Amino acid sequence: MEDGEQLLAACSDRRPNVHCRWNAHVQSLETKAVGDLRRRLKYYFMNPCEKYQARRRKPWKLMLQILKIALITAQLVSFGLSNEMMVTFKDDNLMTFRHLFLKGYKDHHSGSYALYTKSDVYDHIFFIIDKYINLQNLTVGNLAYELVDGDYAPLSVCQELYRKSCVFPGNDTFDIDPRTDKDCISIHPMQPLHGPPVNLSLDFRRLLSVSVTLTLKTINLQTVRHHELPDCYDFRITIIFDNHAHSGKIAVEVENDMRIYECRDWNVEGKSDKIDYRLLLLDSAVILVCFTSLVLCVRSIITGIQLQFEFGVFFHTHFHKAVTWSDRMEFVSGWYILIVVSDTLTIAGSALKIGIQTKYLTDYDVCSILLGTATLLVWVGVIRYLGFFKKYNILILTLRAAFPNVIRFCCCAAMMYLGYCFCGWIVLGPYHDKFQTLDKVTECLFSLLNGDDMYATFLRLRDKSYMVWLFSRLYLYSFISLFIYMVLSLFIALITDTYETIKHHQQEKVPVSQLHAFIAECSDQPDSGRYQTDEEVALCCLSSCC
Repeated sequence: MEDGEQLLAACSDRRPNVHCRWNAHVQSLETKAVGDLRRRLKYYFMNPCEKYQARRRKPWKLMLQILKIALITAQLVSFGLSNEMMVTFKDDNLMTFRHLFLKGYKDHHSGSYALYTKSDVYDHIFFIIDKYINLQNLTVGNLAYELVDGDYAPLSVCQELYRKSCVFPGNDTFDIDPRTDKDCISIHPMQPLHGPPVNLSLDFRRLLSVSVTLTLKTINLQTVRHHELPDCYDFRITIIFDNHAHSGKIAVEVENDMRIYECRDWNVEGKSDKIDYRLLLLDSAVILVCFTSLVLCVRSIITGIQLQFEFGVFFHTHFHKAVTWSDRMEFVSGWYILIVVSDTLTIAGSALKIGIQTKYLTDYDVCSILLGTATLLVWVGVIRYLGFFKKYNILILTLRAAFPNVIRFCCCAAMMYLGYCFCGWIVLGPYHDKFQTLDKVTECLFSLLNGDDMYATFLRLRDKSYMVWLFSRLYLYSFISLFIYMVLSLFIALITDTYETIKHHQQEKVPVSQLHAFIAECSDQPDSGRYQTDEEVALCCLSSCC
């Protein structure tokens, strides 16, 4: 019997005392309210199976998440195949343009193709022009010129120059105007070319760069074998001769700007519609399921916030204590937030995918980032349901408990890491390609931190000056020793200590917070029937009568 009921019975045994019976009645109501709050809190933190036992409600949210995982994975596989074909086609065409328009290009030249004499620069520019004019007789692909107002788009050769540059290295003097001018000439594909263009004259003392720009069209036919309509492509190719350094080396690079659009007139045997309605139906189903999941999770988040405020008021009223921040965060489920973010990304990515399939949009990269990130979050969210089993939730509990300490530890380690990055960039950058830029330094040191490519990094600095060689050894040995043997060991020890603490609490079954200690006082089991609401009890009685 509850304390309030005991007091009420004691008052009734004695002479009538209105004040005593009123206090007993009030205490009985308060005790009942406390028990009700404990049950609602316990129910909120139950897993779907326990909630089904408590209220006989089918775990619709769990079933919806399982269905969502299957649909999103199928959608991603479908889009991944299309995206892979597009990327492969783009890369193959870029390699084709390099072999077509760069004289003597070999595959091993990637990233290191350069010219060193004036005659080579002229020869390569004229070589590009000649290949462009005779493209139809050379290429084995479906390349064609772009039509602009009924005429083929011309090839343009533009040179960027200083307005004035008088350099006399022998006398150690120069006179320069750093403002730049741009001079361009156009050459049409059908224009007969006899010898080099007379208007092309390069002033190498003033020359900063020469860019040759041309536009070609093609159709990606390989999608037909995968039951997709082919797309039409525009390739804007820019071949840049870079002379900004004036070091005697002119680097040559090919840039490719691609545009995808719907072909104007098409005919595929056995296919009469440009839209695959099966994929469109799949995307629509994904959007519907994700929107439903989004609504349910937002409702659960709001319920948790309401319970948080109610528990805070109760704790302050009865115990005159403020609820700790960690206990408050227990009500804000990170899993629900993860699902909300995943659903939002999936809905946006699916809408973009529908636009791509209907040929109204071509943002493959944005769509792949949205759908890929959403699928990652969906599969990570599966861990939540494994966490309902005590033997599987040790990973979740360890990560959640160790996260604050890990963040603080990483902030301290990042200070040392950034110091090594800046030092390596400024000292070793001129002598090692892995240290030339700050982003390369961070990638190189992170690779060293994980034991990757160590000997090659040491070897590349072996033939440098004695001072650089000595500094590089001290730099690399100290970094590897400090981060691998100390920082990583401390990081692992931090995780291990948290794991042992969580394991001890699980074995001893000790409540780790005020919230869990408060809930642990509720002895009602899920199948006791005390978790059902009045409406559910009435519905249960009605179904029994029927």
